[in-house]
Amino acid sequence: MNLDTFFDNEFDEQAVVSAATKTILREPFSQLVRHAVNCIQSGGKLMLFGNGGSAADCQHLATELTIRFRKDRSAIAAIALTTDTSTLTAAGNDLGFDYIFSRQVEALGKPGDLVIGISTSGNSKNVIHGLSQAKKIGAIAAGLGGKGGGDMINVADPYLIVPSNTTARIQEMHITLGQMLCGALEIKLGLV
Repeated sequence: MNLDTFFDNEFDEQAVVSAATKTILREPFSQLVRHAVNCIQSGGKLMLFGNGGSAADCQHLATELTIRFRKDRSAIAAIALTTDTSTLTAAGNDLGFDYIFSRQVEALGKPGDLVIGISTSGNSKNVIHGLSQAKKIGAIAAGLGGKGGGDMINVADPYLIVPSNTTARIQEMHITLGQMLCGALEIKLGLV
């Protein structure tokens, strides 16, 4: 395959996945926004976590919320549970990698918080354990997934499952949906 064909194929696939995501995720996205608005208006916070590229997305989105997205405004309480290397390595060493997020949710979460787990496969055990812990403490356990949803189907609600099996396309939609969440929150909270 030559480079021009590869280039065109990537954009064509992205357009198909984007259109399908737009078609099927409108209602779950609206549910996620409603939960986020209720959470923030009630004095809660958003907690985000995932692995690899999803961890980077969590940091990106938490920053958009706490600092600014479209323009200067009041801060929105959000934290990525992927950034504290001491906590991550201690939990990984002492409890096992599967519990690096659930332990933080147990320590920092409270009823009414919105906990968002991100996993392209929907099968990341540490993300599933983190969402299960969120439900246990009375927080909302939401998720962004793909590849048919995986095991996160059993714990995430709302759950935005990108209709693709291609990791890159799923990640592209996750960051798009995450930034849309930031923009919608600013609007719904009257901050823009």
